[in-house]
Amino acid sequence: MIEITSRPASSGQPIRLAAGALIVILLGVGGITLWRAYSGSSPEPDRVAAAHHLQVRTAQASEQLVEKTKGLEVTQQESIDQLQVVQDQLQTVKRLLAAQQADTKRLSEQVSGLTEAIVGLKQSFASAQGPDANAAPSPRNKSVRTRSQAARSAHRGHARTPG
Repeated sequence: MIEITSRPASSGQPIRLAAGALIVILLGVGGITLWRAYSGSSPEPDRVAAAHHLQVRTAQASEQLVEKTKGLEVTQQESIDQLQVVQDQLQTVKRLLAAQQADTKRLSEQVSGLTEAIVGLKQSFASAQGPDANAAPSPRNKSVRTRSQAARSAHRGHARTPG
C-alpha cells in the first residue's frame, strides 16, 4: 500500500497568500482611481448628462402626448356634435314620415269613401233608369245629341270664316 506522509505545513503560507491578494486588489483600485482622476473621464458626469438627456426626451414625448390627446379630444367632441346633428335629423325625418303616413292613410280612406259613394250612385242611377236603359238610348236623348252636334258644327264654321 501507499503510505501518505503528512508534512508539517508552514503556518504563514495562507496568511501570505491572503496578504498578497489584498495588496494586488488595493493596487488595482488605486490605479483605476488615478487613471480616472487624470484622464478626466468619470462615469458620474456621463450618467448625469445621459439622465438629463433622457429627462428632456421624456418631457418632449409628454408634451407631444398632451398635444395629441387634446387633438383627439377636439376630434371626439366634433364627432359627438356631428352625431347629435344626425340624430336630430333622423328624429325629424321619422316625424315627417309618420305625418306623411297618416296623411296617406287619411287620403286612402277618403278615396275609399268616394269610391263607395260613386258605386252607390251608379247603382242608384241604374236602378232609377230601369231594365231597358241598357238596351237603347231614348229618342229624347238622341235629339239632344243631334242638336248639340249641329251647334258645334255651326260654331266651327263661323270660327273658320274670316270676319
